[in-house]
Amino acid sequence: MQRQLRFGVLGCAQIATGTMMPAIAESKSGVLEAVASRDLSRSSRIARELGIRKAYGSYEELLMDPEVDAVYIPLPNHLHREWVIRAAEAGKHVLCEKPIGLSAREAAEMTAACRKAGVHLAEAFMYRHHPRYPVLKAILQSGEIGSLRAIRGSFTYNNALDNANVRFRSAWGGGSLYDIGCYPLSAARMLIGTEPEAATVHALFSPEHDNVDMLASGLVEFPGGLSLIFECGMWAYERQLLEIIGTEGRIEIPMPFNARTDDADFYIYAGGGERRVNAPGANPFTCQVEDFASAVFGQTPPLFEPEDAVRNMKLLEACLASAAGRRRVTLDSVD
Repeated sequence: MQRQLRFGVLGCAQIATGTMMPAIAESKSGVLEAVASRDLSRSSRIARELGIRKAYGSYEELLMDPEVDAVYIPLPNHLHREWVIRAAEAGKHVLCEKPIGLSAREAAEMTAACRKAGVHLAEAFMYRHHPRYPVLKAILQSGEIGSLRAIRGSFTYNNALDNANVRFRSAWGGGSLYDIGCYPLSAARMLIGTEPEAATVHALFSPEHDNVDMLASGLVEFPGGLSLIFECGMWAYERQLLEIIGTEGRIEIPMPFNARTDDADFYIYAGGGERRVNAPGANPFTCQVEDFASAVFGQTPPLFEPEDAVRNMKLLEACLASAAGRRRVTLDSVD
């Protein structure tokens, strides 16, 4: 019989109830053991709807449950550090929503706490677990589009009228860079395979939305003259695209961050022609659960060590500092 990782979920955010909890239930390696909310009636209702055995009225109670092996944390960004560390101290493995924290220092503290406790920590960038990406990496390594020169990434949507949204609270880690800019930033790091050197970012900080960055665009410099040009926004027409540019061609990836089963294909333009790559489809949230459980059980190495989250937070910090100061920021200047 296949081993199953018993998950507890801290909070009832939409990403949890609408996406991750169904993905855990759908997976072969995970099972929903418990859900917690500061409102017991809410967690009880979610437990009934999703067939979860236990509901708690506090996160502390869930962490005390000996039948919970791992926790998924979908809380607002400013609460990640506290509850990752408390979960680690309770001996629970941790899958934490992106971005993992508010700073590289917070991410490093979380990583150290989980290392000390001997538990696995992973940042929930589900798109990296989609089976299209190994196919894409193999094509890049084959040289079909020549030597890599640049990456362009876009991720925008418009929910500016949702005034109660936690993404519009500055002290809670709101803003488009934290929410969706982290996707093209992490994707460029993953595909280029090296760490960036500097970032220059321009942003629209909106007084109507607690002065968070509602739109940001920027240039990220990588060694060897490679670059990422990106845009992200919560107050712009919905758009997702990743373009990889080489000396002999380019790859265009529609829906690079939210693709599932029927929209995983991408396109190669090289040698004067176009080729559609029929990439395998899957629910990346379910794949993320399977990969997380496999790492916890020691069956496969983690796709990304928690130190990767620290490095991505360092880049995010540089981007935010650049936008706030309207200046170029080097990564080695970020603590």
